[in-house]
Amino acid sequence: MPTAGVSLSLEGKVALITGGSRGIGAETVRLFAAAGARVVFTYRQAKEQALALMEECGGPVRCIALEQELGKPADGWAAVGATVRAFGRLDVLVANHGIWPPEDVPIELMTEDQWRSTVAVNLDSVFGLAQAAVTQMELQGPSPVSTDSARGHIVLISSTAGQRGEANHADYAVTKGALISLTKSLSSELAPRGIYVNCVAPGWVATEMSAATLQDAELGPKVAAGIPLGRPAAAREIAGPVLFLCTPLAGFISGEVLNVNGGAVLVG
Repeated sequence: MPTAGVSLSLEGKVALITGGSRGIGAETVRLFAAAGARVVFTYRQAKEQALALMEECGGPVRCIALEQELGKPADGWAAVGATVRAFGRLDVLVANHGIWPPEDVPIELMTEDQWRSTVAVNLDSVFGLAQAAVTQMELQGPSPVSTDSARGHIVLISSTAGQRGEANHADYAVTKGALISLTKSLSSELAPRGIYVNCVAPGWVATEMSAATLQDAELGPKVAAGIPLGRPAAAREIAGPVLFLCTPLAGFISGEVLNVNGGAVLVG
């Protein structure tokens, strides 16, 4: 008979979550804060939502909304630096931010500007975030007030598009596929040093970014029909696996691509 239950605790940890003001990012901020972490999350435009979320999660002593562009490696370094200045260390990086140009664009019509913009935001900035996070994690060592002996956790948010491609969105799919490769490369490099690197690859998720498609009378049912569970995910159903990967219960998982897509893309 269970007595105390099982806790997914991040007490004593400091997390940086990019793209945290809305959708998957906002739910991840909420769960991490509820699990006891102090959280810095970045936002670019949704200032009112970001400030409201910051207050909801305990205000600036527990949760800080950081207005930060993420379009080049230096921006990633800046976000990590701001986190360390705020809370003294960094234990978890969740690279959740990204752009998905909504218009279908065949490859022969895609502009160089669109290609470079998507790659800059979705990939170049993650390179800087990872560099800065690993540097900090190696300097500080494990949290002295946590039972988790890991030096740090990095979770990259990819997509089913990174596994099967996405017609007319080659720029987006390429960046998400690259994050899967980056996960495997960094895990091989960093696991021996106590830094866990994993990836969560969502399918369709009911967020502001996908609302136009999912609420469309013709497209919405087609999307649902392609998902064995018959519906898109709620944002919290993606945030939960992200949290799990950053706890000791996932202490033997590194280099993994965790597919959270309702069974829509079955890959090993």
